Amino acid sequence: MTKEYVKGDLPEKAAILQRDGETYAIAPHIPGGIVYPETLRKLADIAEKYGAAALKVTSAQRIAVVGLKEEDLDSAWGELGMKPGAAIGLCVRSVKICPGTTFCKRGKQDSVGLGLKLDEKYHGMQLPSKFKMGVSGCQNSCSETIIKDVGIVGTAKGFNVSVGGNAGPRPRLGEVVAKDLSEEQVLDLVERIINFYKGYGKSKRIGAMIDEIGIEKFKEGVGL
Repeated sequence: MTKEYVKGDLPEKAAILQRDGETYAIAPHIPGGIVYPETLRKLADIAEKYGAAALKVTSAQRIAVVGLKEEDLDSAWGELGMKPGAAIGLCVRSVKICPGTTFCKRGKQDSVGLGLKLDEKYHGMQLPSKFKMGVSGCQNSCSETIIKDVGIVGTAKGFNVSVGGNAGPRPRLGEVVAKDLSEEQVLDLVERIINFYKGYGKSKRIGAMIDEIGIEKFKEGVGL
């Protein structure tokens, strides 16, 4: 009796099985969701060539090509010439970035500049659990920073940093641990947070870690 092959996600191809149980979605990495016409044309061309069901703008500021056949995945990635977005796995996901002072009249700080630096350094880094960051240029918080593992919000005085937020079935609001930081201070603090979290070693979101050890011990561990 032959064993029936059951399809699933294909992490080695950065492909996520779709509801039909047959086709896959791929989501190239688009840092900060900032995309230019030539990239949009390339995505549209690939979608048409391989008969994709749709192009889907994701909540993580990626554009997913949905409904690809398994046999077309390698060719689609090769022709796109783009890195996969870290959409699955225990790693740092794409950093969500609002327009900030680069584009938005309400921006107080350069969320794009800071967010792209964080994305370049940490996107895809393996950690004990999935890890999400958001950077907002003002307190409207369009990058949903309060429900990110690390959330960064610009004010007239600098950046505020919160930790431990997440959405999902057990949502948790992040806790503000530092205020009025410069960009350099934020980059240094995020590095300390991630290093401390790595040392924790358990497969839990950072909010669950804080619930376990307490916010004061966490702050002490990251030098606050």
